[in-house]
Amino acid sequence: MLRIVMLLALVASLAACGRSEPPRKATTRPATAKVDGPSPRETAMCQRDLRELGVDFEPLPDRQFGPGCAILGTVKLLDVGVPTTNLGAVRCGQARTYARWARNAVAPAAYQILGSELAKVESMGSYACRNVAGTGRRSGHAIANAIDVGAFQLKDGRRISVLHDWNSSHPEVRRFLAVVSASACRRFGTVLGPNYNAAHRNHLHLEDDKANFCR
Repeated sequence: MLRIVMLLALVASLAACGRSEPPRKATTRPATAKVDGPSPRETAMCQRDLRELGVDFEPLPDRQFGPGCAILGTVKLLDVGVPTTNLGAVRCGQARTYARWARNAVAPAAYQILGSELAKVESMGSYACRNVAGTGRRSGHAIANAIDVGAFQLKDGRRISVLHDWNSSHPEVRRFLAVVSASACRRFGTVLGPNYNAAHRNHLHLEDDKANFCR
């Protein structure tokens, strides 16, 4: 009996020679979380508004990145009447609000409070596929719906920066930054600056999200 059992085991072993193991199931990556953007009609209406404002821009193609990152209904701002550096893709509604703020709030405040025309606004960028600092939640930058502004250059050569001048010893400089920040709060949904947290000590975060959150 023992011989029969050993013989059967040997036959099974020989039969298995050369047989490959079943292929492992391929590991799949999680599906990309698609971003919902403005409708084509909303984008077309917004672009019409930009033209009526005299803003020069270039429409950009929609692109989904991932996950939670996309440029949908965006434009490249070429000329809003106030030179702005470092801007990439910007959602059209955000671009429209920014153009009005730069032209109708920042430029007049520079002249009225600081006595000089505004030469340019220095941004720290618009689109970036990243999270809100310290969280797992996507930033408004991940959908090109936010612009960070770090400084303002005046035609008389002065440079007013959020980092160095927010608590300036010059009252007119502090007033200028307070006025442009307050005017941003009336236009954008979310405005964050040095009074919010250390991550915003060097810029104003401007986001057109209708959140009514200003810090």
